[in-house]
Amino acid sequence: GNSPPFISVPDSWPNLTEEQNKFQVPEEVKLRRARENDNGNGLKRPQAGGQGTLMIMHEMDEPRDTYLLERGQYNLPDKSQPLSPGVPNVLAPNLEIQPANRLELGTWLASPNNPLTSRVAVNRIWQQLFGTGLVKSSENFGTQGAHPTHPLLLDYLASDFMKHGWDIKRLIKSIVVSATYQQSSHVDSQLYKEDPENQLLARGPRVRLSGFALRDQALLASGLLVDNFGGPSVKPYMPPRIWRAISNNTYKQDTGNSLYRRSVYTYWRRTIPPPTMMTFNAASREVCIVRTERTNTPLQALTLMNNTIFVEAARNLAERMLLSSNGAIEQRIELGFRTVLARRATDDELALLTDLYQQMQVRFNKEPERATKLLATGESKHSDRLNDSELAAMTIVASTILNLDEAVVKP
Repeated sequence: GNSPPFISVPDSWPNLTEEQNKFQVPEEVKLRRARENDNGNGLKRPQAGGQGTLMIMHEMDEPRDTYLLERGQYNLPDKSQPLSPGVPNVLAPNLEIQPANRLELGTWLASPNNPLTSRVAVNRIWQQLFGTGLVKSSENFGTQGAHPTHPLLLDYLASDFMKHGWDIKRLIKSIVVSATYQQSSHVDSQLYKEDPENQLLARGPRVRLSGFALRDQALLASGLLVDNFGGPSVKPYMPPRIWRAISNNTYKQDTGNSLYRRSVYTYWRRTIPPPTMMTFNAASREVCIVRTERTNTPLQALTLMNNTIFVEAARNLAERMLLSSNGAIEQRIELGFRTVLARRATDDELALLTDLYQQMQVRFNKEPERATKLLATGESKHSDRLNDSELAAMTIVASTILNLDEAVVKP
């Protein structure tokens, strides 16, 4: 049959178990260590001075022989000729690197003799800012990829990037302060007909913000954003029982400031990614990709209007608008408009938002339970200094501002 053959157990095996038992940590020691390391939330307390363990890799003193595996079979090596490390010819034909190790390969990848790395990096940054790279196929710079729309510009940015020590912040600054980036994204019908994809860069970029940027923008405008640097991942608002469909684990939502940290710190489980981010075309992280698809769907608008974090952000922004000014309603709405869009509202915009506020206040005065329910959204507490119907009405106005096309799409 397929069962393994029975073998006799050597007499020395029980002795090995006895030796292992000598090194078992006593239970009382385990409990004491657990109390010392626990910081109240199940995470290990950082060591004094920020010291920790760092895994490293180094070359063996005597590298083992490596052979070609026939058809990838680990037990069928071709020992007629050992293989030596080197750069694949497809990357750099006739290139000799000595010594042939990882360090030298990395040095060559970032050297001026290999301009491909800097071109790819610059193209990725351009793609993030303009929506499309100078090379549209950012995942393919080979012969099957797209040709650059502005090859001289790509070469200049790539060489300047290397010349200044691969400084990403400097590269981003040089792009965003350029006249090309600061153009208006407004386009007339004739120009759109001639250049629908803006390959001529005759207008500024117009791209919907990512889910990460939209969430962080709302938190920043509302004053809720906690921008502490580093630390463990956090678990923000998620639909209840969302993990039950895939696993037996329970999603335990964080509380307090952890709910309002930047989106980059969001706990991410590949099999169950945050649905809010997936609505805005975030990558699932099951596979590596260099760009995400962009869609505009009704579900995205519903998320921005009804998702807990966006409603809570709108309420806190409304509090700022009401408490930061003692003037007329128009002045308070103007404050919120400038906070989100960094410009003054036009007379027509101000009139529409003022009318919306007055209508909502009348409605919430008639149905105070709806105002109470709206203001209870999220864990942050609302101010007792404000009337519920007044704050609820201004929350609707703040949500409207956060949902304007100009706030959702890079103008």
